[in-house]
Amino acid sequence: MKNFIGTYECKIDDKGRLKVPSSLIKQMENFDDKAFVVKRSVFQPCLEVYPMNAWDRLMDKINKLNRFIKKNADFIRMFTAGVKTVELDSAGRLQISKDLTLFANLQKEIVVTSAGELFEIWDKEAYEKVIATNETDFASLAEDVMGAFDEE
Repeated sequence: MKNFIGTYECKIDDKGRLKVPSSLIKQMENFDDKAFVVKRSVFQPCLEVYPMNAWDRLMDKINKLNRFIKKNADFIRMFTAGVKTVELDSAGRLQISKDLTLFANLQKEIVVTSAGELFEIWDKEAYEKVIATNETDFASLAEDVMGAFDEE
């Protein structure tokens, strides 16, 4: 499994075109995919960008849900709402649709940040608020999330 690395401050224009930093473009080339999937995040007001292979693995799990159970059907509908495929254009830009731009409240200044096998697109102000946690809160979160793992 490949992972993205880095956090980048970028700009998005009035037409929703995001100029992708060259170092992130190089990382995108490490994936066999030309197309990427952009979707709304479940927990935060940001967008998630998946390489197609990672998206397909995720959808394989989702497609195993029984759609005749209402909560499963509702989840699938909400999870995939607004999903778009995108490719880099010749100028190294990603086109972000208007509905996704509005969901994430993307203004001119944005942050693109790695999140393992995907990356996130944030409005800069919203991103700074989310990461502005104190060291004690983060240490407690790290212990809760990672403390149960044993190194092998």
